[in-house]
Amino acid sequence: MSAPVRFNAPSRRTAQRGVVLIVALVVLVVMSLAGLMMFRSTGTGVEVAGNVGFKQNATSLGDLGVEAGRAYIMSFTTSAIPLETDSPGNGYYASYTDTFNPLTFDWSAGREAAADDGTGNRVRYVIHRLCTLPGPSNALGQHCAIPASSSPLGSGGGGAGGAGFSGLAGQPYYRITSRVDGPRNTVSFVQVIMF
Repeated sequence: MSAPVRFNAPSRRTAQRGVVLIVALVVLVVMSLAGLMMFRSTGTGVEVAGNVGFKQNATSLGDLGVEAGRAYIMSFTTSAIPLETDSPGNGYYASYTDTFNPLTFDWSAGREAAADDGTGNRVRYVIHRLCTLPGPSNALGQHCAIPASSSPLGSGGGGAGGAGFSGLAGQPYYRITSRVDGPRNTVSFVQVIMF
């Protein structure tokens, strides 16, 4: 009888050497990708923080447009008659529409408060008198948003801002909308209702 044939299998130690190399290469690739993703997320975080800074700057500069609109209205403190008609060149409209949307409004019709403040921001504003029709606020068929009472609480009295505008009886409210176009396509809106 012949002796059984035995095959010599390679030892476990020599068989594992190639597997360890493959695992090490896979781990190296995964670590490289993780490092690259971390680097990119840090760059994105800095970019987002920068955009938030531009947005905050644009919003704070919206006050320039509001103040310019307020100054325009205040220039007629002795008589409201000039405020009864539209003045598109000054960004003023004697009536409002319910469909006014600052996002779709043609801002070339707005008044420019500051062409460029040195930081790349452009400030424009538009004023709407909150009446349904141009003309006197007490005209037949006219509906205006006016203060509910003439008590001293709503008088808009003096102080740092100067004398209030409420001296005219039945004076309607005005809506001032300011748009700021900033660097990196930043757009910000500020809206104020005053009388």
